[in-house]
Amino acid sequence: MAELTGRIALVTGGGRGIGRSVALSLASAGADVAVTARSPKELDETAAAIRALGRRAEAIVCDVSERTQVDAMVARVKTALGDPLILVNNAGIAASAKLTDTTDEMWDRMLRVNASGAFYCTRAVLPLMLAAKWGRIVNMASVAGRAGAPYIAAYTASKHALLGLTRAVAAEVASRGITVNAVCPGYVDTEMTDASAANIVKRTGRTEEDARKILEGFSPQGRLMTAPEVAAMTTYLCSDVARGINGQGIVLDGGALQS
Repeated sequence: MAELTGRIALVTGGGRGIGRSVALSLASAGADVAVTARSPKELDETAAAIRALGRRAEAIVCDVSERTQVDAMVARVKTALGDPLILVNNAGIAASAKLTDTTDEMWDRMLRVNASGAFYCTRAVLPLMLAAKWGRIVNMASVAGRAGAPYIAAYTASKHALLGLTRAVAAEVASRGITVNAVCPGYVDTEMTDASAANIVKRTGRTEEDARKILEGFSPQGRLMTAPEVAAMTTYLCSDVARGINGQGIVLDGGALQS
């Protein structure tokens, strides 16, 4: 198990799903964890679960697509817990549409949350990591950051941008004790995937059970990935034993997309 005692972690999109699982996994490994998202209730629930594990927690409402909110949020983390030397950029949104139906607003919002949000958070915490000569950044990308798919042009572009950011920053700080990696899950059993299934039902008239089978069929294992699986990989990448892994986009999809 990863050993993170004494470390301070910041997890964006930490109110539910993958983000909550990551926050609890990091706390189980010994880290104190700040979580941020837009839902106060969900954040408070995550923070309470972290404290139940015996770790300190801070819940902060923040829209990562707004730079001023990000800067204020990081300042609050420093005051409440200390310098966050672990950053998990998990906040993200998804939507599907034909390219010709993709609006400017959809495109811009997708890029602002999924790519610019990670940029703002990384830029805000990187000076702390450079000063400490240690840091771990994990960006929650997607298999859509490694390959294209129909009807998700905006989402795919945003995740490709996030993977590009991962590689560029990893190269920039490789000699400074900092690693930057991305986790690229396939469909994960979360509320976001529930929304994808509902969209299939709406578009095709299939049953919800059939829609979930379609999504499960994208993996050769015939199943959805789980949030704890993604969290375990993320926590490993934050550990000292993973210090040789840098600039990678690690796929978790049961073998559909092979490196």
